[in-house]
Amino acid sequence: MLVLPGALFLAVAAAGRVLGHGHPFDVDRLTDRVTAWAKAPVVSTVGGQVVLIAAILLGAAAAGVVAQALGSALERVVLAAGWQSLPGPLRRPVRAWVERRQRRWEAARDRYRSAREAAARALATRRRVDPGERHGAYRAMARIAPERPDRPTWSGDRLHAVAVRLDRDLDLDLAVVWPVLWMHVAPETRAEITAGRQAVTSAAALGGWALLYLPLLCWWWPAAVIAAGVGLTSRARLRAALEGYAQTVEATARLHAAGLARELGVADDTVHGSEAGAALTRHLRGHVLQD
Repeated sequence: MLVLPGALFLAVAAAGRVLGHGHPFDVDRLTDRVTAWAKAPVVSTVGGQVVLIAAILLGAAAAGVVAQALGSALERVVLAAGWQSLPGPLRRPVRAWVERRQRRWEAARDRYRSAREAAARALATRRRVDPGERHGAYRAMARIAPERPDRPTWSGDRLHAVAVRLDRDLDLDLAVVWPVLWMHVAPETRAEITAGRQAVTSAAALGGWALLYLPLLCWWWPAAVIAAGVGLTSRARLRAALEGYAQTVEATARLHAAGLARELGVADDTVHGSEAGAALTRHLRGHVLQD
């Protein structure tokens, strides 16, 4: 999986180097240069061809490794789980941005509440109300963040919203419960969660390729178009993957937390919802503190 996109990157880099800024789409120039390379004495021998193919494969694999590393770094930046531990000069502008997002979200939430209350009043008087305004207000709020923003990005807040909702609705600390819950659920459920997480990683890796194409701007300006296209695709795929992954994690916790509590002996069949979540959290948090 690393070699094919890496080989494409090397081909684009070589073509861009040949064409340059002055002849960005000169196919004849590129064809002549490739033909000259093919006629070089070193390429005409079997040994030379073997060395060339090996060099291309190694270069493609190396480019793939670099893109994956950039994708991992990009994922950490986008999720921004540890932004509060940044050094002061970096943390202050991030905090200002988070606070700005919070103000925008609160304003959107107030508009949604107003629309919902207006719909409730209309329902009480048996008047028909178009739900479009209420649904539109909710979507506007969700575009900022599913819950009150805590991180500087939508992607980070989408994952954070899972923990917020489980704590609010089930009194469940996801960070404490999840490792044990993971072992409790069926292999099919774990496979679905793993597939969702891999989709997030793959989308972030695509963003790594976008970053890798940026240096080609130094000698070939159309690389900016490629980088932008790959970057926008990565953004769309990352948001979709995070949405699916977050929904899967939240659904898993809601469906299986009570069963785990009963299996651990901290709740019986009569305990559900927040009682089971609180009992499970207290039980597992106690073990964490004892360790």
